[in-house]
Amino acid sequence: MTVPRQSTSPDDSAHPPEDRRHMLRRRWLTAIIIVLLVGVPAGYLVISAEQSRDSGRDKEAESSATSLRETWPSQTKRRVFEVPIPPKSTDVAYYETSNWKTSRLFVQFRTTSGGLDLFLEGVGTSRAKLHDGVVTISARDAATAGWDFSAGQGDWAGTSHPQKDPQPTQDITVDLSDTARPTVYVVSTATP
Repeated sequence: MTVPRQSTSPDDSAHPPEDRRHMLRRRWLTAIIIVLLVGVPAGYLVISAEQSRDSGRDKEAESSATSLRETWPSQTKRRVFEVPIPPKSTDVAYYETSNWKTSRLFVQFRTTSGGLDLFLEGVGTSRAKLHDGVVTISARDAATAGWDFSAGQGDWAGTSHPQKDPQPTQDITVDLSDTARPTVYVVSTATP
């Protein structure tokens, strides 16, 4: 003899049916969760795509440049080429060239007397190593960057800071016409 099953359990009678207000609240909560689960990643993808497109435009502008660009080189470039531009420097411009043999970063900036000391120390040299009347940047490199180091154009002092590969070598020339606001010219050369 089989016992018929009950269609309702004793616990079903303990829970009243869901009221309309509770049902609407639950549906709204479900809708919000779905929007967040779909909307947040979609928003992230849109932002990421825009940043990627902007980055591509920046790289395209940089690679098509044929002379100094009046902006700061990226932190990565400054670190790779070991050109620590002091904070609050002005008139900053740079240009990069690369081929299979060497890469060069041309940088110019105006700084303070203390900023010059900070820069030279960051490179690994000092003001005592600057030689008055000496331009250490080659005529070819100067022409590439559009710099004019001829006599009468500035009060030049220069030094070179050679290093073993893979570290870059820096040729530094400083215009000390205004000792409070010297202009620094650097060509940092790296070989892969």
